[in-house]
Amino acid sequence: MKGFEMFGVVKEIGVDDEGLTAFYKDHFTYPLFKDDGLVFYNDFFGKRSIIKFSLFNPFKMYSGYKEMKKRLEEKKLEGNMTGEGLIQGGIVIFDKNGKARYAYEEETGEELVMEDIIDSLKAIQSDE
Repeated sequence: MKGFEMFGVVKEIGVDDEGLTAFYKDHFTYPLFKDDGLVFYNDFFGKRSIIKFSLFNPFKMYSGYKEMKKRLEEKKLEGNMTGEGLIQGGIVIFDKNGKARYAYEEETGEELVMEDIIDSLKAIQSDE
């Protein structure tokens, strides 16, 4: 949307730099910053449990994995098993003063709800 800028925050480097470089080059060409000490992550997403109990249901895990794999293939994204894989992120939307206004936590294997994100962007624009 016009009037907004985007950047990414990564938790680690030196683990899968090849994959991170490919992701940046092919899918997310915005600035990336390293979150030393997970400060950014903890401020927005660190107050929840890392693994949800539903993940312990093997049938749900398998069907969720198949759905996620299909979406990755449709978007021509390659998943891998490099890194620790438990810490998830999300999207944080800031207003023009740098105040965080909305945060959306990533749910492993789930598609982002783009309608909610766009509604948040519109709400911020109408407030300014």
